[in-house]
This record gives sequence, C-alpha cells and structure tokens, in this order.
Amino acid sequence: MRRPSALFAAASLSALLLSACATHEVDYQGEGDGVIGAGVRVQATLETPSVGTGGGEDAADDPAIWVGERPVVVMGKTTPGFVAGTDKKAGLYIYGFDGSVLQFMPEGLLNNVDAVDLSVSGRSQVVLGASDRTPGRTGVSLYIFDPTGTGQNGVRPWGAIQTDVVEPYGFCFGRRGDEVHAILVGHEGEVRQFVLSADANGRPVSREVRRFEIGSISEGCAADAETGALYLAEENVGVWRYGLDPASGDARTLIQGIETDRLVADAEGLTILADGEARYLINSSQGDSAFPVWRIDGAAPVYMGWFVVEDGVVDGVTGTDGLAALGGRVSDAFPEGLVVVQDDVNDVGTQNFKYIDWRVIKAALGID
Repeated sequence: MRRPSALFAAASLSALLLSACATHEVDYQGEGDGVIGAGVRVQATLETPSVGTGGGEDAADDPAIWVGERPVVVMGKTTPGFVAGTDKKAGLYIYGFDGSVLQFMPEGLLNNVDAVDLSVSGRSQVVLGASDRTPGRTGVSLYIFDPTGTGQNGVRPWGAIQTDVVEPYGFCFGRRGDEVHAILVGHEGEVRQFVLSADANGRPVSREVRRFEIGSISEGCAADAETGALYLAEENVGVWRYGLDPASGDARTLIQGIETDRLVADAEGLTILADGEARYLINSSQGDSAFPVWRIDGAAPVYMGWFVVEDGVVDGVTGTDGLAALGGRVSDAFPEGLVVVQDDVNDVGTQNFKYIDWRVIKAALGID
C-alpha cells in the first residue's frame, strides 16, 4: 500500500489542487463494485493502513471526524483531533490526521460511528456512538474520550443504548438546542431516536423520543442542527429529508431519488460539512463509486454536482460505503476541511479509508 508521509502529502497538495481545477467527466460504466461513474475527478491526499480483517473481507465501514478547540493527547500522541473508523468484523479504529493508527478497540461488530461533545459530570467530553450488531448486545455502543487527558489517554467504553432493533445499521448524532439526539437506523429501515445525557454518576442515560419506518433497507444518517433536518438514505429509493424534531413524526421529502448520473443504488453514507455560512450534504452513490453534493442551508437543497476519487498519490476510491466530513480547520494538511471515505477495493491489502482535502473538492465542483 502506498502511504505517503505527512510531508509528502503536503507537498502533493498543490498538484492535487491543479488536478481538481482541470476537471472532466468520467465515463459511466454501469453499476457494480469497482466501477466509476460520471463526475468531476479529485484525488485523495493520503490513506490509512488496511483495516485489520484478513482475507479481503468486507470490513471497513463508516468513519467520523472530531477536532478539539486545542490539541489533545491520544495514546501518548498529540493531535488536533482524530478520525474514528469501524471494522465491522472486529471493532473501532482511532486514526490521526496523517492516517496512522492511534488506537484499536476490539469491540465486536460495529457498523456506523459518530462523535459529539457532551457534558459529563460538569466537563465537556467526546462521546462516540456506534451501531452494534454483536449478538447479545445489539443497539448503540457508547465510548468516551477526555480531551484534557494526558499520557495513555484513549477512547474507552462508556455504556450502551438498548433497543429492539434486530440488526442495527446506520447511526448519527444530532443536536436540538441543548439536547444531544442519537438516531439509530435498522437494516430494514426501522428508526429509533433517543435523547442522550449523563446522570449524576457520569453514566449514560437515554430516552426514546421517536420511532418510525423508512420503508426498506436503509443506512446513511446525518442531522443538521442549523435547519433542524434529519437526512436518511434508503438504499434503493433515494435520500429523504425528515425533521429532527421528534414531533415531526414520519413526515418527509424526497430530495433525490435513484437516478442515472445523480444517485445510483445503493445510496449509502451521508455526511454534512459546514463551510462558513454554507452547509453541504454529501452522499456516497455506491453503485457507481461517486459522491453527489447538495447545498442545504437554503429553503431547499441545491444540487452542486458529484465527484469521484481517481488514482493519484494513493489509489482511487470504489464502492464506498461510509463517509464523514468536517469543515473549517482540521490540521495543517487540511486547513479548510476534510472528507474521509471508505474504499471498498484497495490497491494493496484490504479495505481502508481515504482522506480528501475539501479545497480539492470545492475546486473541482466550482464551489466559491
């Protein structure tokens, strides 16, 4: 596997930006793993090592990105934050912004992961939630990280949200005012929404506030606190917008159905990136390995185009399942934002995660 050093990745950035500006369409070849659809071309800056599961199995899945107000220490290493990524056969990885593994937790069959800041015992802590398909504990497994910790300070188990969902699949956090909401999506489209808090002893407390059915196999989940929207991807139907407010029930609007050159089944991961006053929704169109983008801070979502990740410093991206994005300064290498995507077919070894500079994507799509 080609894994450039941080210096080499930084040195390659100008070339990547130039490549992004000189964009053209990729020939559409139909659905299936390893197939690239129509879209402007971008290149990833760097990648993680192969996810640990051997035998080339489908293992890497969904990532999350977290950055603190000041640098933190993860397992003895100082970093602005971290990327969490699931191995759905084995557990949870914590990566640095250079792609290196900072920590691995053998936590079982975790599928989707997200991160949020939460007050615990009067202190701001980072809480990670992951949909958990491990027999005997299906639900949402919770983990906690102390941003003020030192030494061998790592992510550690915190508890769980119990649920009646048989096969937990998608997961995301969302904020409504001072409340943190945890949204779990079952494989067959069952949705369970909880309010998450901590009790006087610093243990997690959850309260279910809504349940509804999407209709068929679903996974992707992203919540936008600014507009009170909850976006869910029904894999063979399209991307829906619901209200994040539990009182909105199951009312919804289809913002994009399955459509050639827009969104090819399966519609998989969803993520939201805030860039100043603008906010963008990014989806992974697994059938043609492309990523449609909408601007969502207006009265209605506006389609901005889509991108594909071609070979460059590291190999291109195909068959993406999960993805995550964070706007603003992430690190020296990603001063305006970072998009992390799962790569289903890696060039060497098993699946892994690719890091893409948001500036490269903006340049490719012509976003100001």
